[in-house]
Amino acid sequence: MDFKILTYKLLDDYIKILKESPMEKIDRIDKSNIPVDYFQFYKSVSSVYSSKIEGEEIDFDSYFKHKFLNVKFKPDYTRKADDLFSAYDFIDQNKLTFENVMKAHSILSRHLLPKSQQGSIRSNPMCVINSDDRIEYVAASPGIVKSELDKLFADIDWLLKSDLNPFEVFYFASLIHLVFVKIHPFQDGNGRTARLIEKWFLLEKIGQKASFVQLEKNYYKRIQDYYANIRKIGLEYEELDYSKCLDFLLMTVTGIDDQVSILQY
Repeated sequence: MDFKILTYKLLDDYIKILKESPMEKIDRIDKSNIPVDYFQFYKSVSSVYSSKIEGEEIDFDSYFKHKFLNVKFKPDYTRKADDLFSAYDFIDQNKLTFENVMKAHSILSRHLLPKSQQGSIRSNPMCVINSDDRIEYVAASPGIVKSELDKLFADIDWLLKSDLNPFEVFYFASLIHLVFVKIHPFQDGNGRTARLIEKWFLLEKIGQKASFVQLEKNYYKRIQDYYANIRKIGLEYEELDYSKCLDFLLMTVTGIDDQVSILQY
C-alpha cells in the first residue's frame, strides 16, 4: 500500500521502543472498582478531559455527579462535555467514515459553533494560537483542506479493511489523530474531533477494549508535551516533517503504562 498521507516509516522504531504489545498492557488495567457501567464511565472520562484540553472549566468529580448521580449544575457548566459525550455515544454505533466524522463534529460542536459551521469544512485560512499568544501552527490552506481530508480517509479506509497487529493499530490511531489536527478542517472543535477519531479507530480495530484506554486524560495530564510534540513536526502545513512525530505517536501507549502502574502501588 502506498499511503496518500500516512506513513509506515516510524513503525519499526515505534515497536522497538514499546517492546510489549499494547493489548497486553490493556489486559492488565483493573476495571473492577468502577461503580457504574464501564463504558459510560469511560465515555465520561473522555468527554471531560478532551474538553479540559480545550480550556473548559469542568472537573471530573462534578461531571460524574451530573451524569450518574443526578446532581444539578448550571447548564452552561456541563453542556459542551454533554455534547462530546453524545459524540462518543455516536462512534459506538457508527463506522469511521468521512461522512460520519462530519456528523460527529456536528454533535460535539452543538454549543461551540453556529449551525452553519457544524460538520462543515472551513473555507478560510486557519492558525492555532497558544496561551502565550504566539502561533502554534498554521493549518492547511482552504484550497487544499478537502483534498487532504480525502487522502487521509482513503488511507483510513484501507487500514480499516486491513489485518493490523496491535502495534500497527495504536501507531496508526495516533498518527491519524496528528494528521487530522494538522489539517484542522473546522472552525472549532478540531482537537476534540481528532481525539475522538483516535478512539474511534481503536474501537474499530480492537472493539470495546478501546474504551479503557484513557488517551484523552493522558493527553491532558501531559498537555505541555502534547502541544510540544504536535509542534515538533513543523509550523507551516506545507513544510510538515512527519519523521519527527515519534514522540507524539508514543503518548497513548505510555498512558496505558501509567494506568497499569497506578494499580501496582
